[in-house]
Amino acid sequence: MNNDGQGRAEIAVIGGSGFYSFFGSDAEEVVVDTPYGAPSAPITLGEVEGRQVAFLPRHGRNHEYSPHTLPYRANMWALRMLGVNRVFAPCAVGSLVSEYGPGTVVIPDQLVDRTSGRSQTYFDEGGIHVEFADPYCPTLRKSAIQDSAIDGGVMVVVEGPRFSTRAESQWFARQGWTLVNMTGHPEAVLARELELCYAPIALVTDLDAGIESGQGVKAVDVFAEFQRNIEPLKALVRSAISDAPTGDCPTCRVHTGLTLPIELP
Repeated sequence: MNNDGQGRAEIAVIGGSGFYSFFGSDAEEVVVDTPYGAPSAPITLGEVEGRQVAFLPRHGRNHEYSPHTLPYRANMWALRMLGVNRVFAPCAVGSLVSEYGPGTVVIPDQLVDRTSGRSQTYFDEGGIHVEFADPYCPTLRKSAIQDSAIDGGVMVVVEGPRFSTRAESQWFARQGWTLVNMTGHPEAVLARELELCYAPIALVTDLDAGIESGQGVKAVDVFAEFQRNIEPLKALVRSAISDAPTGDCPTCRVHTGLTLPIELP
């Protein structure tokens, strides 16, 4: 159906196609139009752990979007239009430290942007400077630290769609960064501009090229490792949703300190 103010949600999950099974038979799809075009796919709405949840497949229904072509602004705006105020963002990452092998779940607390050319703000005018020293909501991160998930880490986001060279990977590791990913930026800063709580849930699918000897990272292996771990990851996200607080988050509201030049949905 078209977005007409119905089917609102409080929490969103942006992730892979394996998350469609989050919902029962009463789930519905909503087609949302935004000033920034269409999101990656129609948004599925349903109930998870007693909470109203929206699911958006980050790369589209059939993985038709590469990291550098994703409609990031449309995705985050569409979720805000549906009433979402908290976003969990499961994602595949490479590990830059040998201790975090495939299957490890990390809840990063810092981000380094190494992308280029992506539309990364809604504020193309108006002199708005958004606070971003701590890019992720600390309250939402606490909800995501379940079971054996590791608390803290620096996720460097690269442009893609190629994987890193060995020299790049080794350089990232020497900086003290722990994870490498292709989609975490500008998702996080757009969420902050829309005053949404946002927390990534990073699943390690491989040791990055500079950490592991051999042929390097292959996409087919990344996808296979993600699928091997999809059920435990979904269980973790369910628990995080159950533990997520309700109401406004004082940490993630009004980070600009100025009147916004756009009207938020």
